[in-house]
Amino acid sequence: MDQRFDVTERFAEGAQFIAGGLRSGSSGRTQTLVNPATGEPVHTYELAGTADVDAAVEAARQALPGWGGATPGERSDTLHRFAAALAEDAADLAYAESLNCGKPIKLSSEFDVPGSIDNTAFFAGAARHLEGKATGEYSADHTSSVRREPIGVIGSIAPWNYPLQMAAWKVLPAIAAGNTIVLKPAEITPLTSLMFAQAAQRAGLPDGVLNIVSGAGRDAGEHLVGHPAVAMTSFTGSTGVGKRVAEIATATVKRLHLELGGKAPFVVFDDADLEAAVHGAVAGSLINTGQDCTAATRAYVQRPLYDAFVSGVADLMATVRLGDPFDPATDLGPLISHAQRDRVAGFVDRARSYATVVTGGAAPSADRDGALAKGAYYRPTLITGAAQDSEIVQSEIFGPVLVVLPFDSDDEGLALANDTPYGLAASAWSRDVYRTGRATREIKAGCVWVNDHIPIISEMPHGGARASGFGKDMSAYSFEEYTQIKHVMYDNTAVARKDWHRTVFGDRP
Repeated sequence: MDQRFDVTERFAEGAQFIAGGLRSGSSGRTQTLVNPATGEPVHTYELAGTADVDAAVEAARQALPGWGGATPGERSDTLHRFAAALAEDAADLAYAESLNCGKPIKLSSEFDVPGSIDNTAFFAGAARHLEGKATGEYSADHTSSVRREPIGVIGSIAPWNYPLQMAAWKVLPAIAAGNTIVLKPAEITPLTSLMFAQAAQRAGLPDGVLNIVSGAGRDAGEHLVGHPAVAMTSFTGSTGVGKRVAEIATATVKRLHLELGGKAPFVVFDDADLEAAVHGAVAGSLINTGQDCTAATRAYVQRPLYDAFVSGVADLMATVRLGDPFDPATDLGPLISHAQRDRVAGFVDRARSYATVVTGGAAPSADRDGALAKGAYYRPTLITGAAQDSEIVQSEIFGPVLVVLPFDSDDEGLALANDTPYGLAASAWSRDVYRTGRATREIKAGCVWVNDHIPIISEMPHGGARASGFGKDMSAYSFEEYTQIKHVMYDNTAVARKDWHRTVFGDRP
């Protein structure tokens, strides 16, 4: 492993970034970060308490007038410098993400980091293109215009599966629109969020515009969501926790943005390119070791292709290489923790009573796999024979597990695809444009890919429907989440007594 820097030395001042500098937490409790590939500790820091959240919110509140009053061009220039600073830090960011999360270095360096830099560059441009209705006379006697203004202090909570990218998705549209922000990353993966904030400071982002509080959800997180000076909450995480966030935010009438769980269907019609569908299913289900809300988790395959699809997926999964995340040859890293590995194993073990584990379904063993057994690894797993209403089909597993079910008619396949509470992402596989067109219309999801599964780009929105939440990340559409629309109306007549005053003054002269 190429140790690019010492984590404890780099974050010796603490894991809170408030008003432009690192500081220690004040909760009195510590968090030890662990390398999930080895089970070894990486760094221990003091968690944020409610006092740290208060300090971060106050710093954001103090910075709001200056940053919110900056011109779009000024904010854009800062974000362009921010993108350049992140590019300078690219290798360090990839190292930290792989060390803290267990991601294969090729995923961190080819997807997470470049995607975050591209997102920053996109919002540098988008900052200058806030759209609204043209100024005009929509009433004969008045001129109307629409202003897009910052909402205020944003309180955001990001998950552990994509710490850097989720930090970017939360922070960038918020600050590009003139807001200030307090971000709470997952307490087990704060490193790249802190490095993200340090790069922003180096780029000239004013102190207090971006603050990071690394703390536990039940104290720092809930205090942030309920804070009266926070005008909006943005949360990415499980649907269960999202309900709790909504409950707290509603008490203070905050704007709310939720990107929650998913159980993405992967619908393969009988005229699909079988090789493409097999490769897409394996890649789409194993991305980030399956710890992705949009990962392919339920493959519905029309019966003429079903057997060949199952066989092809099993064979291809068997070639996927588990290994050291810093080995460029490694395809699949560990899960985020041993607890998460055990959770995934529990789903698979319970499924053995009603379904068939075709391949995988086990963690590496010490006698066969050596050092891999010390990490939170779990083999790529393919399951068949499960009922549509079974736990393995309906529940979000968040691991390298794909369930395959057959269907007969197109109607049945699309109905099965919609038969979970979720609606984040889906894909449809067919050579028939009318079939895929119908699928994109009828599948209830925020994103439907056709003959592919998982790609995202900065220019297009990401967000779900139903139990997967509401609101959009990325793209210019996210400005609608982070701006307040104000209608301004000017009288054009200079007449003291307007005609509509008759409704109040009656017929008096």
